[in-house]
This record gives sequence, C-alpha cells and structure tokens, in this order.
Amino acid sequence: MNNELIILTITAATLGFIHTLFGPDHYLPFVVMSKARNWTTFKTVWITLICGVGHIGSSVLLGTIGVAFGIGVSKLEFIESVRGDWAAWAFLIFGTVYLLWGLRKAYLNKPHKHIHMHGEVVHKHEHNHSHSTADTEKTPHTHTHKKNAKNLTPWILFLVFVLGPCEPLIPILMYPAAQHSIIGVISVTAVFGIATLATMTAMVLLLNFGVSFINIGKLERYTHAIAGGTVAFSGILILLGL
Repeated sequence: MNNELIILTITAATLGFIHTLFGPDHYLPFVVMSKARNWTTFKTVWITLICGVGHIGSSVLLGTIGVAFGIGVSKLEFIESVRGDWAAWAFLIFGTVYLLWGLRKAYLNKPHKHIHMHGEVVHKHEHNHSHSTADTEKTPHTHTHKKNAKNLTPWILFLVFVLGPCEPLIPILMYPAAQHSIIGVISVTAVFGIATLATMTAMVLLLNFGVSFINIGKLERYTHAIAGGTVAFSGILILLGL
C-alpha cells in the first residue's frame, strides 16, 4: 500500500467517525424508538447495524457502478444529493405520522379507575390500557385490550436509511482510491464502513444508557409521540443542511 492509499485509509476512518458523530440522524432515531418501543439492548444494536449497513451499502453500490462504468463523479454527487432529499422527506413524513399516532395512543391511554368487589371489600385501582409487555410487568393491574400489530418500524427505518447517502464516501474516498487499485477501493470503503457502524453503535449505546436513568413520570405515555417528533426533527435538520 503506497503513501496515498495510507492517507486515504486514515481519511476514511476519520470521515466515518466525524460524518456519523455530527449527524445525529445516524443514531437519535434508534435511541428514541428503543425507548418508546421497549427494545432490548440487543435488538436496538441489531436494528442500528442493519440500518447502518443499508445506509453505507447503497452508496457503495452506487459508487461501484460509477467506478466500473466510468460515470463522472459530478453525476453521482447529484444522485446522492437527490437521495439525501428523499431520505430527509422520508424522515419527516415517517416521524410526523408516528408523532400523530403517538399522540392518539397517549390520548386513548389516559389513566382511569376501575372498581372491583371482593366480597365486602371494595378494591379501586387506576390503570391505563398499555399494550406493551414491559408495561404489563411493571403494573400488576394493567389491562391489555388489544394485541400488538406487526411491528414495521425497524423495516421503515431500514428503508429510510437505505435512501440516505454517505456523502463523503464516493467523491472523497472511492474515486480517488480507484485511481490506484480495486484493492484500494475495497480497503478505504471497508474502513469507512467499519468506522461509521462503530460510531453509530457506540453513540446509540451511550445515549441509551443515559436515557435509562431518566424518569419521565406522567410523560411516559407520550414516549411514542416524543420519538416521532424527534425523527421528524431529524428530517428537518437534514433539509436545512445541518
């Protein structure tokens, strides 16, 4: 490996880290969805990695096609820009719909009281109509009135992340590396991908750990709405170029 490829490899690791760290849309959706949907740590990490692979893989595929067929980098940058807009709107639409659904769920899940007669003893308790297993375990008197619908949230997130481009990958790393060798392209792409996935996972785990100490009390029933609002806000930030 010559000096230029070594520099490109180091650049790939650095860009993978910085690109992810300063792009909260790479990890915040997983943190808020994990909190709202009571995902285990394993499930949260698994979904993060799958979405991250889709996010990186779509740009790798586009870059590979560009290198193989000699497509100008400016054309690929335009396509990546369009994909970025699509991803931003997908974040915004999905987040808004989820926000509205979360508000409706919170309204329908208002705490109310039930009175039970045990012989001459009158027993009164307050509960809500929680649908999650976690809530059922925490509240002995939780009354579940519906079964959960099939969970499509991880797959929607995956599709959104597939739409989202890794902006620096093609023009800054893949095309310059292609001037040297195919092995160089593979090397810098792999390093960038590993750095990106590692940073995404680390940030999700770190924030998830911090969130676990936050007790939001009566706002608990609004976690879905908060999650949707956060995802929608991520889309707005992308549209604003932040």
